[in-house]
Formats: sequence, structure tokens, C-alpha cells
Amino acid sequence: MPRQEAASASPDIAPARLSLISRHLAPEYPINTPYTVERLPSTIDTSLLPKTQTRNMSSQPPHPTLLIPGPIEFDDAVLQSMSHYSESHVGPAFVAIFGETLSMLRKLFQTTNPASQPFVLSGSGTLGWDLVAANLVEAGEDVLVLGSGYFSDGFADCLRIYGANVTELKAPPGQKPQLPEIEKALSEKKYKAITVTHVDTSTGVLSELKNLSALVHKVSPDTLIIVDGVCSVACEEIDFDGWQLDGVVTASQKAIGCPAGLSISMFSGRAMDAFKNRKTPPASYFASMKNWTHIMQNYEAKKPSYFATPSPQLIHALHTALAQILAKPLSERFALHKEASDRIKKAITDLGLKQVAGNPDEQAHGMTAIYLPESVKQTDILPSLSKKNVVFAGGIHKEIVTKYIRFGHMGVSVLDPSRGDIDRAIKALQDGLAECGYQKA
Repeated sequence: MPRQEAASASPDIAPARLSLISRHLAPEYPINTPYTVERLPSTIDTSLLPKTQTRNMSSQPPHPTLLIPGPIEFDDAVLQSMSHYSESHVGPAFVAIFGETLSMLRKLFQTTNPASQPFVLSGSGTLGWDLVAANLVEAGEDVLVLGSGYFSDGFADCLRIYGANVTELKAPPGQKPQLPEIEKALSEKKYKAITVTHVDTSTGVLSELKNLSALVHKVSPDTLIIVDGVCSVACEEIDFDGWQLDGVVTASQKAIGCPAGLSISMFSGRAMDAFKNRKTPPASYFASMKNWTHIMQNYEAKKPSYFATPSPQLIHALHTALAQILAKPLSERFALHKEASDRIKKAITDLGLKQVAGNPDEQAHGMTAIYLPESVKQTDILPSLSKKNVVFAGGIHKEIVTKYIRFGHMGVSVLDPSRGDIDRAIKALQDGLAECGYQKA
């Protein structure tokens, strides 16, 4: 279409064109792969979509409800923030927004200690692993990794790449290492750091942090406590100062509710001292705290600074998401996620299904990993859900990959009940299982 014609075309054409483009770019991928592709139907029945996704109530084109453990559904205001006009990343307006964003992160992580240092870098949550491995641990130093699933395994692999001597304390699928065995491991060797995946997205296992931190400070007080909070920040409580944590790494696209593309982290003054006192240079260039710390400090002080170009549009979206989060008490946000999680888990139990995380005290509140009945395959239930305009994720834990699916329930889908996302997902799961021939015994 010529540019002049395109400019005068009806806005109703846009969703249709996007749908055509999406179908062109989405061939029939296999569903059950380690990095699961959630295949969508080639046409969308808008009658099945939530009212908030119709043109009258939302700026977003009609689309299936995305209920995977990230990326999640996004609020209109957050997406609209990304349409900000192009601006200089060292201009006063953007510097002010970035500075406010970094300050708001302190409130989200619950730290008032001026020695704590936030980082927001262009990248995925995995970049947080590199920040830890490249800056806080030197080659040959010992790290204890608490293994609760696929992503704790990945953290261990990342640490090894940078030369760390990694000891993994692994639990079977659906479980986590327990305090007595952690205490035993800490008593046998001096570790530079211990890493814990707060919610392992592969299993839905929630690791408790408060008592773990108290144990580490008692048994091995010099050991840094590093938390992978990619699937927990903004839906599970994290009291950075109160629990004396040394590092929490996360990402933008999960419970924070901002599109993917930002690695977000907070490090304690103790962790920053460990970086400053290292004997060798950081083992990364882009992920080097040497290159980024003064940049973050300058931005937070509203001073222009440059090492590598940030994404102004994503920072605007993050600023909006954080402003929404902090408009109400964090305790209220955590309670709403727990309430939705309890309702979902009850519905799963009522269907006669089991969770990968079997212990109720170790079940995440922002996602649920659901064992399928033996008669139902991932390759049947996921397309069935997709036809109902609900998108779940397949399994990725290598030991049980074909046996379960994952339901993400974070952010706006939980906080805005009028959308009907959770109710629709539960109904789609019930109907989908029935269509696959499952009946509760």
C-alpha cells in the first residue's frame, strides 16, 4: 500500500493486518520443546475474548489471553508509555524518568539503605545471572546453588562459565533443598555466595527466604545471599533490608508487568563491597559493574551519563508499571496474588489434578505447574486451550517435561478481576480436559 493510502486507511485495518502478519510468522512449531512455543489458532473468535480486550474498552487488538509464567498480559497504560516519541537517552527529560525509575525500584525491593544499588540494563532476566557471576564471584571461588528446577540449573551453568567452583544442592522435581541440609553444606565449606531461585518457573516451587537468610548469616556470615527473583518480584514478598539479602535479580516481563527487554536487579552495600574488593577485573564487558555502577548512580541523581544506550521506551513503560505498583501498599498486591493463587489451586484440586509443587507451603503465588492426567498429552491440551483463546505454557523441567503444563497468574490478570482472565482460564482448562477425554475419577 502506498504511504499516502496507508496514512488515510481506516484504523480497523490494523488488527487484521497484524493478524495476517502473525499467521505468516507463526508456522506449525512443535509444542513440546525445551523452550515451548505456544501455538495460537490461525483465527481468533472475538466472542470468546474478555470484554477488556474489545475495541470499546481497550486500546489493544483482540487477542488470546496470555497466561504463561511471563511475558504476562500488560496494562494499556504501560503499553501506551512505549509509544513515547524518540528522545535523547542523555536528555534532561529522559534522565529524570530513569532516575525516578531507579528510586522506585528501591521501594519495590523494600530497601532504604543508601548503600543498596539498583541496576536496570537492556537484556533479559538471564543477564542478572551474568551480573552476579561476572562481578561478585571470581574464578575458583566456591558458590552453593540451591537447586529447585530448570532455572536454578541454569544459574549454576552460568556461574561455571565464569570459572566459579559450583556445588549444587539439588532437590527432586517439585521440591526444594531443606534448611538442615543447607546448614550441613554451609558448615562443611566456606562459600563466597549462595544462590536461591525464589520461584523456579519450571516447577512453581517457592523457596522461603527469611529463614534461609537467617541461617546463612548464622552459619556462614560472610557468604553473599543471592536471589533469582525473576518469577517472584512484585507478586511474592521480598524484604531486601529486613531479610538482609545481598542481591536480587529479576526481569521486566513477569509480575512487574512491563514488556520484556530489561534486566532489573538490586545489590546490597555488602555485595558492592565484594565487587570493589575483587582481585581480578570483572569477566564481562557489558555486564561489568565497573562500567555500569556510576552510570546508575548518575541517572538516579538526575545527571546524564553514558556507557551503552538504554531503551528509553522500555524505561518509560517500566516507570509507568512501577508507578501503578506503588500507588497501593505492596502488602495488598501480595495478598491479591495469594487470593487468586488459592482459588486456582483449589480449582485444580477439584478437577482431581496434582501440582508439581506438592507441598502447599512451597507453592508459588504467581504461577502453578499442573501435572496432566496420564490420558492427556501436552500436544492435545495446549491447542485445545488455545482454541478457547487462553494460552498456557508447556513443561520445561527435563525430568518431567511431557507430564505437565504451566499456568501463569501475575499482574493485571490478577489485579483487575473485571477482565475475567482467571475465571476464563479455569473454565477453558475444565472444558479442554473434557474434550481430551478426561473425567475426574
